[in-house]
Amino acid sequence: MRPEVILASFFGTVAFAILYDIPSRYCLVAGLNGMTGWIVYSLLTPAAGEMGAIFVSTLVIALFSRYLAVLMKCPEIAFLVAGIFPIVPGAGIYWTAYYLMAGQMSQAAATGTGALKTCLAMVLGIAVIHELPQWFFSGRKKR
Repeated sequence: MRPEVILASFFGTVAFAILYDIPSRYCLVAGLNGMTGWIVYSLLTPAAGEMGAIFVSTLVIALFSRYLAVLMKCPEIAFLVAGIFPIVPGAGIYWTAYYLMAGQMSQAAATGTGALKTCLAMVLGIAVIHELPQWFFSGRKKR
């Protein structure tokens, strides 16, 4: 794993957080969230494949986002949207649109299927973490 790629995931996430007007006091933590997700994705891709790595890294990002939201008393979405930025299949979506516009339907179907599978793995990872009860993150037991 190359350190410049890890730093790029951190700074890319921070830049995305700034672009979307996330309060500056949360930008560095959002960057750490994105960097952590990218590290998990990079480490797991050879062993678990693309979809498995995306799913597990999304679990980590969503879990970290929920914990940070409670810890910093901030909406979770500020950390989740910025943190998931490095693993979003932007190139797959771009090439799908390109091939559609170029009339190359078989290429569009191939790239679109991969991007769709990646997005579904991300949605599933977020949904799994959102099913955990709030007391799990706040440290208080349910009465």
